Amino acid sequence: MLSDANLAILFTKARSHKSWLNKEVTEDQIDQIYNLLKFAPTSGNCCPARFTFIKSDEAKERLMPTLDKGNIDKSMNAPYVVIISYDTEFYESLSILSPHNDAKAGFIGKENKIKNTAEFNSALQGAYFMMASRSIGLDCCPMLGFNKEKLNQEFFPDGKYKSMFICGIGYGDSSKLYDRAPRLEFNQACTVI
Repeated sequence: MLSDANLAILFTKARSHKSWLNKEVTEDQIDQIYNLLKFAPTSGNCCPARFTFIKSDEAKERLMPTLDKGNIDKSMNAPYVVIISYDTEFYESLSILSPHNDAKAGFIGKENKIKNTAEFNSALQGAYFMMASRSIGLDCCPMLGFNKEKLNQEFFPDGKYKSMFICGIGYGDSSKLYDRAPRLEFNQACTVI
């Protein structure tokens, strides 16, 4: 089992940060994040998530009009804001990702199955993205407060990718955190049958 210190980094002490320290996130760290999360499970190893790392001021200016007011500062000041999206044609890679069967054939022409599979698994991969980011010492701020249609038009105008959520990553400023909000207890959230 992981040590208490490692569990604290991933879960018990980790927080969603809204303010950031002026500390660089390197390209090596970005590579590390993806090279960890890519091994986490998705159904049929479909891996539909795509990650767009927004770093430059120019890219952030393109992002800003899509954001809800409450997410502007925390996004503009983050070293990176990552768009977690899914590839609407993810099944085209299944001959490589799932070579032991003809998984691609099960998706062709089945728009509901494509959408449901892509949304579910890209959300999983987004969670793995946050755990991978935390595991290499970064903090995260997942956000849904943005206009998906505007963001998709701006960053994915061909319609192939569809955004799920965005996530700021960097080194959080712990001095700006509120007290941790409560969580449900086991018997409030879990049932054993």
